[in-house]
Amino acid sequence: MRTEGQRQSDNFEDRGRGGGVAGAGLGAAALFAIIRRIGLRGTLIAIVALGAIYVFNPLGIRDAVFGVLFGGVPGQTQTTGAGGDTSTCDDSPTSTQACAFSRTVLASTEDVWTQQFAQGRLPTYGARPGGYTHPTLIVFSGGVQTGCGNATSDVGPFYCPGDRNLYIDPGFYQVMESRLQAPGDFAQAYVIAHEVGHHVQNLIGATQVQVPGETQNQTSVRVELQADCLAGVWGHTAQSTLAIDDADLREAVNAAHQIGDDALGHSNESQFTHGSSAQRMAWFRRGFNSGDARQCDTFSVPARQL
Repeated sequence: MRTEGQRQSDNFEDRGRGGGVAGAGLGAAALFAIIRRIGLRGTLIAIVALGAIYVFNPLGIRDAVFGVLFGGVPGQTQTTGAGGDTSTCDDSPTSTQACAFSRTVLASTEDVWTQQFAQGRLPTYGARPGGYTHPTLIVFSGGVQTGCGNATSDVGPFYCPGDRNLYIDPGFYQVMESRLQAPGDFAQAYVIAHEVGHHVQNLIGATQVQVPGETQNQTSVRVELQADCLAGVWGHTAQSTLAIDDADLREAVNAAHQIGDDALGHSNESQFTHGSSAQRMAWFRRGFNSGDARQCDTFSVPARQL
């Protein structure tokens, strides 16, 4: 994957350390242990009872518990100020590189989705959307205030429908490599492209679709698999510009495998919220192979074919 010399997005904000949020979050490893012991439903009840999440909408509740992609929950927080005191991107050479990389990938998604919206190559859910509106990517370290409430880095990368911004602690890229066994620059790009996929869903109305007779968890799986597919569409379209090759594709597919609900330790399919490893890999590949977002309509597919 080639990012040197590519355009970097201006829709980028460095909130610095802390982001005005004090208090420690529940670590992801601890969260996974709790989920394995009492199950997802019990964990949700306990978290809500403790007031450790901010209730804003169904997608937001789900994402606050797991992050839109990988996992974790924000801890109980107290606001102490509007922003962090230092720059996240200037924290270390690794962070500087991660921020530059993220801006380059975001710029690429802007180019791809501006074109896709202009051509109308999108799934249809009611009214035709207008032009593509660029989200802002906000990097932070420790904690951050969002339009969906306060969050800590434990949340992982996420998209907030309330302010239409993407949020990521650049340190998560290291977590991908060390704990999730998902290394590689294209795996990291997949993270951003997936979150942008949620933004696309928000713009076209996909997040408002309800499948009759399905639980919220089942609808959640459809939402997440569609975001995976949309990330694949971006990858297909950006192949020549970013010199994406087969090795890069393997990195992204491996990342999709590592973050499947079953790979993260969940055995009860009725409690899946993001889809199995096989599903996530298949839908990413569907988008990558076709380059056509209209092939990403997970809401029109029978559950047994997801």
